[in-house]
Amino acid sequence: MKMLQINDQLPQVSAIGLGCMRLTGLQDDKAAAALVDACLEEGINFFDHADIYAGGEAEAVFGRLLAGRDREKMVIQTKCAIRPGCCYDFSREHILSSVEASLRRLKTEYIDILLLHRPDALMEPEEVAEAFRLLKKEGKLRSFGVSNHNPMQIKLLNSCLDEPVCVNQIQFSIAHCPAIDAGFNVNIHNDAGCVREGGVIEYCRLHKIRLQAWSPFQHGMFEGVFIGNEKFTALNAVIDRLADKYGVTANAVATAWILRHPAGIQTIVGSVNLVRVKDICKASGVDLTREEWYELYLAAGKQLP
Repeated sequence: MKMLQINDQLPQVSAIGLGCMRLTGLQDDKAAAALVDACLEEGINFFDHADIYAGGEAEAVFGRLLAGRDREKMVIQTKCAIRPGCCYDFSREHILSSVEASLRRLKTEYIDILLLHRPDALMEPEEVAEAFRLLKKEGKLRSFGVSNHNPMQIKLLNSCLDEPVCVNQIQFSIAHCPAIDAGFNVNIHNDAGCVREGGVIEYCRLHKIRLQAWSPFQHGMFEGVFIGNEKFTALNAVIDRLADKYGVTANAVATAWILRHPAGIQTIVGSVNLVRVKDICKASGVDLTREEWYELYLAAGKQLP
């Protein structure tokens, strides 16, 4: 498994992480334990959570699995700030109470990385900084980051933090990569050239912020997977050909496309199918050529100016 360094306060993390949102969809805790153990055997040491996944139950399932396993061999990330049906909340009180609840459910004394899930328009960066400072002092948090943030939002937050955010998790796949599209269409009056994310890839590379990709097999905003989708016939033809060439599955090729980017984007895979996860891990050993990377991009219906 290819390994990545997020910062000097954390151990190296696997380039592929397990997204734990669907853990509650497994038959029982035994099946969940088998999945986590299989991940560890494949070299995955990174487990991504959020307080809203299954209303907190996904964290609780994982917490029950920690008993009898070496916590130090796992890097656990969770998120807070979404109050479903209500608002986004970066207040000091909400951050602190969310972390306490996650720690109880996860049955761990500390969280490796806490992400602020989506931007809060009412954010007061000084208040966020105070919450992070207290959590660090109490040993409940090692590092922190954000999810779905643009560069100026990160810059504003960093202006008050004692240490900069280390992660930004964004939706990213072959079929959904507006951050790539905008980079190709600079100074061109078309939809692809509209910079909606503020140059987030370049900003994060410049400031040593690790990008993470969520929904690596999705197109649009939860519109479905592109693998095996008749709407993406050309893309799937290229994926299948490369899968045959490298002796891996289609999901592994789609993951390898993300891993090929020089930003070192960590891929968060949400599958709970044990065999599929093992197959996806083979992407770590696939090094797509420049020509293959661009061929996949174009096959997704993109155009180069």
